Amino acid sequence: MSGSAFNVFKARVPIEWSPRLYITLVRGLPGTRRLHRRTLEAMRLRRCNRTVLHRTTPSLLGMLNQVKRLVVVETEEMYNTRKQQEEEHRALRPPIVVIHTPPAADPAQ
Repeated sequence: MSGSAFNVFKARVPIEWSPRLYITLVRGLPGTRRLHRRTLEAMRLRRCNRTVLHRTTPSLLGMLNQVKRLVVVETEEMYNTRKQQEEEHRALRPPIVVIHTPPAADPAQ
């Protein structure tokens, strides 16, 4: 069982084949092999937590297989669902109203 929040998210979204893939770099480049850095550069992934959109091709799948430890791959449906959830999380919420005055005493007592 993985503790990654992203793996928990992926478990809730059905995975289907997609003609386009959203690829996000989730690990840093320092300490990686030169071949992996050049592969990520070819996919236009230069900074951590950046997402790019690519068409699904055999060459892209080969590059993803090479750097699978460093990236997260999402289909269009998964990406749109995640972005929608992030927007809902950031949406404004109604303010909490707290009244600190004591309740009025009954004159009958």
